[in-house]
Parts: sequence; C-alpha cells; structure tokens
Amino acid sequence: MKTISPWKIIKLSLQTLIISMIYTSCSPGDQGELVRITIPAGSTFETVLDTLVEREIVTSPFRFRLYARIKGADRQIKAGDYELAQGKTWNEILDPLITGQVITEKITIPEGFKIDDMVDRIAEVTEDDPESVRALLLDSLAHDHWKVPGPGLEGYLFPDTYHFARGIGINLVIKTMIDQYKSRWTPEWSARLEELEMSEREIVTLASIIQAEAMLIEEMPTISSVYHNRLRLGYLLQADPTVIYALGGRRERLLFAMIDSVADSPYNTYTQRGLPPGPIGSPGNAALQAALYPSDDTYLYFVARLNGSHTFTNSLEEHNQARILSRRERDKSNRP
Repeated sequence: MKTISPWKIIKLSLQTLIISMIYTSCSPGDQGELVRITIPAGSTFETVLDTLVEREIVTSPFRFRLYARIKGADRQIKAGDYELAQGKTWNEILDPLITGQVITEKITIPEGFKIDDMVDRIAEVTEDDPESVRALLLDSLAHDHWKVPGPGLEGYLFPDTYHFARGIGINLVIKTMIDQYKSRWTPEWSARLEELEMSEREIVTLASIIQAEAMLIEEMPTISSVYHNRLRLGYLLQADPTVIYALGGRRERLLFAMIDSVADSPYNTYTQRGLPPGPIGSPGNAALQAALYPSDDTYLYFVARLNGSHTFTNSLEEHNQARILSRRERDKSNRP
C-alpha cells in the first residue's frame, strides 16, 4: 500500500482550508442579470478576470484569483462566448469556463433541403463567407473525404436541429451532420439493401425524391411503392422534383418546354431511365424508411391533390382521369 508523506498531507489540508475560507467568505448575493462575455483564444487568466470584474460577475478579484489558482482553474479557461449571471458562486462561474459550456446557436435544417438551401444557415453559425461554404459543400471530391456514397455531399447532410457554438469550424459542422446521417444506418437497414439489390446511394437518391414528393408522411411508403414498381418494370420515373433539380431551382409550374430544356441532364427522369446519379436533397428518417420498405401496392402513377394528398392509380387511363379531376379541383378553388 502506497504511503502519503506527512508534508503532502499538510499541503493538501492547507489547500482545502484556504479554499474553504476563501469560498465561504465570498458567498454569493442575489442573482443578477445574465451577462454575455467573450473570451478570445489565447487569453490569459488576468484578461479573463478583468472581464469578469468589469461585468460585475466577480467582485473580489484578489480572492477569486487565489481561489482559481489553488484549484488549477486559471490554466483551464476555454475560449468562446459565455452567458454568466451576476451573484453566482465562484464554482458556478468557473465551471462553465473550464468545461467550455459556451453559448450555442440553434440551426434547423428542414427535411428536403438542398445544399443551396443550407448555405446561408451554415455560414451564419460558422461566420464564413457563404460562397466559400457553398464551394466546400459542393466540392465534387468531398464525398471521398467524408466517406459517403456520393456523388457529392448532397443528401448526406442530415436534416435536423443542431446547436453549434458561433464561429465553429465548417468541418465540424459537416462531420456532425454526416454523423447524424450515418447513425440512421442500422444493421437491419444494411441487410435490407441486399434484399432489394440496391446500393446505399440508390436508396438515398430514391428517398430524396420521396421526400420532395410527399406532403404527408403516411403516404411516403405508397409513393415509394410507385417508384419501386416503375423501376422494376423499366418505366421512366417521370418525377417532377428531379427535373426541377436539373433546372437549378423551384418552379411554380413545370412546363413541357422546361422539361425539354434539360432533356440531356442525368437528373431528368422524363428522358433518362432509372434513378438519377445521386440525391436531390436531404431526406429525413421517414423518407429513408419508406425507400427501404415500400408498401405492397401495385400503383404505377400518382397525382397531387389540392390538400397535399395524392390520388394513386394503376393505369395511364386512370391517371389521366385523376389529373383532370385534380385540375378541376384547383380551378374551382381559384374561382372568386
């Protein structure tokens, strides 16, 4: 059994006594308002202490300095933005500073967002130029670095609500979002790929189309079944969202002239068979689940209705009739 020297015991006892005396002699008062402070990288403890005194978070700088040094906290302060309350105990002041409990900014990426939709939100929290963020996210080789199926990062930056410290590095943001995506892939999902004889990229691509088409989550498996059925039969997918992606942005109406203008695009599923080369946005968990587990329906067509639901049909004749009814429904709603 290792013995402790008498001198070390005395030293530890003195430290404990001094900390107790300093701490109890400076008990907190009434809690004041929350104060926001910024500690730049490389700041000395004296600079930090000056800021705490100036903002009236610490009122006894000499004893606070001694207390922090005895605890070793003066060498552990982390840079960042903090929100501290006046009148707190010294431990309550030091703990967030040495553990890095910085203020975070909430950033929400909705399901179906494309990289172009995300750029400004990500740039705001990283404090980078939006164009540099866009260039990094659209880098054609980025998928190799981050080990996602590609052909880029589109579709693999998982839609969710995140909390990041302002000024966080862009690479950490990307890693966090991709880790969220990868966390969805359970062994069951990976096994399901083999059953479907589809690749991960194909499933995410299909899920991104389902996400763009569906207004109602409960319809996602049925929409998925339509696309699975068309793929199995060798039909063109004829998915409007893929053409809109090829056109480079949203359109109120998709006209035949617009479809023809991007006829050679691999994302034009009116002219190119099979799935497009990659995702057209970031699908959420429900869309990924639907792509992997479509319903057992035999539908080959669907038409959007005014309320966001769809009419599903088995034949072209039924589909054309559903389109007429949908158009009448919309025309009726536009009448004064």
